[in-house]
Amino acid sequence: MRPSPASWRRGTGHRSTDSWEDDQPMRLAGAHTAVRRIWTVELRPRAGGLTLACLSCAPPAAPLEAASARSAALTHLARHARTDALPTYLRSCQCRTQGCWWHPRHRGCAGPVLLALTRDRSGRTWRLADTCAACAAATSHTAAVPDTLIGSSRPHPSPGRPAPAHPGFRPGLKEQVRVRETLTYLAAALPRFTSPAARLLALQCALRTDTRARVRLPVGLLRGMRLRGHRELWQELAHVGWLEPPDFKSAPVQLRLLDAAALDQAPTRRARRRAAHWALHPAPLALPAAPPALRLTALVLAAHASAHAEHRVEMDILARLCGHSPQQTTELLDRLVASQTLAGWQHDRETDEISWQLPTLPRPGH
Repeated sequence: MRPSPASWRRGTGHRSTDSWEDDQPMRLAGAHTAVRRIWTVELRPRAGGLTLACLSCAPPAAPLEAASARSAALTHLARHARTDALPTYLRSCQCRTQGCWWHPRHRGCAGPVLLALTRDRSGRTWRLADTCAACAAATSHTAAVPDTLIGSSRPHPSPGRPAPAHPGFRPGLKEQVRVRETLTYLAAALPRFTSPAARLLALQCALRTDTRARVRLPVGLLRGMRLRGHRELWQELAHVGWLEPPDFKSAPVQLRLLDAAALDQAPTRRARRRAAHWALHPAPLALPAAPPALRLTALVLAAHASAHAEHRVEMDILARLCGHSPQQTTELLDRLVASQTLAGWQHDRETDEISWQLPTLPRPGH
């Protein structure tokens, strides 16, 4: 039985921990083969650039350019996850096997086992490991990596035969999932201090890129997002090495992404574009005229909305995807209630979950 939601209160953050460990193998019960489910890579300085050091394999001989080093690290970790894939029922929380010292103390392991990506403060060391949802939420500088980002192969229906409809399918569900996965990717790929407007812009770029990491954004799209002419946003994303600054004289705006991991957000370009359009109008939480901070918060809530009346998301996940502290996130939630975008929200002290309610729509004829 879920504990009753707590009264309205301000959230508190977790202290960051930057300890790093050696890769430890995990042994399956009843098996004799050790399977690694923790991978760590480090970007080390050397003459001519950086080199990628992995505890599971030898470092490359050629140095890496600083602009592409982070992308190379994430691609390397994704390759390990694909090679050492395990069925879901055989995966366990590696944080727990390490003694749960990756994060401050919490109530214990809980939730599904996820692939959690963690980086240190400098951005030089990255860890990918199987981690339960509770430990992933309690670990600083950590984001859950969906399976689609790892590029896991999935069976496709045979041509000429329609795919069976899912019992819980609803319009926009696939687009909602892809936007949620892309927001999770951006939470790991961009620094925590990245502005909400830059995150909204990066979301559209990640969803609209082609197979060569090229992006074309119509001027009308930027005008509709109220981001046209804001060159500082492009410079913000270029400064962290996520994209090349575009030629502002061209129309439409054309640019190139520098992070290869952005190409793995969805199976097809058409699916990405549908998700990008959904992100512009995430009904019933669309706020086209609101400030970027409110728009991004509403979009994250819409991406985590449930088909049922109860909507829930962990406070740490909500704050991380929005690029804010928990205190700032609670203020934005209050502003959404004041604007009648939300009917109300609550913070559960026991589970650290945020629940929210949508306004009741009037019935036809009233």
